[in-house]
Amino acid sequence: MLSTRLTGVGVSPGHAAGPVVRVAEPLPEPAATPAPADPAAEAARIRPAAEAVAAELLDRAKAVSGEASAVLETTAAMAADPALIGQAEQLVVNSSLPAARAVHQAALGFADALRAAGGYLAERARDVLDVRDRVVAALLGAEPPGVPELTRPSVLLARDLAPADTAGLDPAKVLALVTEEGGPTSHTAILARSLGIPAVVACRGVLATDPAGLVVDGDTGVVETAGADVEVRAAETRASQEWNGVGSTRDGHRVKVLANVGAAEDATAASAAGAEGVGLFRTEFCYLSATEEPDVAAQQAAYAAVLAPFSGKPVVVRTLDAGADKPLGFLNQEPEPNPALGVRGLRVAMDRVDVLDRQLSAIAGAAEQTGAQVSVMAPMVATAEEAAWFVGRARTAGIERAGVMIEIPAAALTAHEIFAEVDFVSLGTNDLAQYVFAADRQVGAVAALNDPWQPALLRLVALVGEAAGAAGKPAGVCGEAAADPVLAAVLVGLGVSSLSMNTAALTGVGAKLASVTRDQCVQAAQAALAAADPAGARTAARAVLA
Repeated sequence: MLSTRLTGVGVSPGHAAGPVVRVAEPLPEPAATPAPADPAAEAARIRPAAEAVAAELLDRAKAVSGEASAVLETTAAMAADPALIGQAEQLVVNSSLPAARAVHQAALGFADALRAAGGYLAERARDVLDVRDRVVAALLGAEPPGVPELTRPSVLLARDLAPADTAGLDPAKVLALVTEEGGPTSHTAILARSLGIPAVVACRGVLATDPAGLVVDGDTGVVETAGADVEVRAAETRASQEWNGVGSTRDGHRVKVLANVGAAEDATAASAAGAEGVGLFRTEFCYLSATEEPDVAAQQAAYAAVLAPFSGKPVVVRTLDAGADKPLGFLNQEPEPNPALGVRGLRVAMDRVDVLDRQLSAIAGAAEQTGAQVSVMAPMVATAEEAAWFVGRARTAGIERAGVMIEIPAAALTAHEIFAEVDFVSLGTNDLAQYVFAADRQVGAVAALNDPWQPALLRLVALVGEAAGAAGKPAGVCGEAAADPVLAAVLVGLGVSSLSMNTAALTGVGAKLASVTRDQCVQAAQAALAAADPAGARTAARAVLA
């Protein structure tokens, strides 16, 4: 048979081929009728169903480890979330909805709020929808969605994969993953890399081909259809990676290998995995379930729980990245026609200085309480004037080291001026990419534009690296680009002095840096900058680093 060649975004390297097993689509939307004869009894069904789903996910979490276990535990916590359960119960009682429909509707509200939040929070909307489908299935007595049992090594094909499904995959049976939707910063991408499974996401049109077999290139994102007689080819087994826990190149050039965290369990896992510190602590996680702003004491306690595993080590705390596009009701902001470009991040802090000052006070208290070497940085900074204002507030709060995120193109283009005002910067490559390309990173149709290997994005990173060198101050990367071992080496060649990533990527990145020299990193960076497209940048960099 004639094969069809499709291109998506390669998010986990490796080549594999084999027969296709298609993951079933989610359950259809549950009906809003008939109204329950006894609303109270119908509402009472929801909590046991949600708790049963949470228990099943926790059991699965015990069978795996690392990032996979953390994802399953987080999904279980979502299933048992009192706010989600309570809202669904109210919909049954107040709106006479069947329990399944009430759960479906309540979860949609939560997912919409996360999507509106953008960035990392938007990526968690998929988790909420996965929880919704599992609880709805339990209420209807139907089979829950997920990956079917595999009887032979296969390539999984799906519209998208829920993180809980990806976390439970057996690399011995799953040759590769291909999804029509999703993006390079999704949990599916992160977990596929941690499991060593080649993966391509945002492969538009692949479901319409209905292939019997697939040949998958996780490096380039190329997927070719094949017949049922396709030769099974497992991904080459990765050599065991060893890292001594100190980030540096083979010739001794120091590069800190740090973790991105959002909660205490993240910090504990990162510390156990050997992170040298934290390059991004997302504090908005401490606010998500709050109907009112937590007081300074409550904030300090939440921050201290995250900082405690890193006593004596560096932790960069990002102040509240919230605004009209975030599900934080206590900010009382008016709706905006385009919230991603509106009052968010530092712009909220400048409008609500009291909220920022209380947060900075809590961070300072948590730093003193735990002994962590805490720095703070502000999100969504556009100008040197804004950077100077934030640093001043941090100093007033007793926090000596302050910096800013570079995630708006204007900040990258004026990096020299910004460095004159701050102690360090950190590049948020996920948001920087979507602003550079005007491409929402949650939309599969434009996922290729958010490929972190895009030369235009790398050229902005190079501008910041050059400014860092001239100022003699550090520039880090805390976007998902830092989790790709080969791209991490390129970033070092562009002048980046620290890399912060998900916990699963720490060893791979640390081992890669230890295998190359700084001069190789610089040569690989120059080769990538000269490329015309992401595929060319990858190929050119690998040729230098091989």
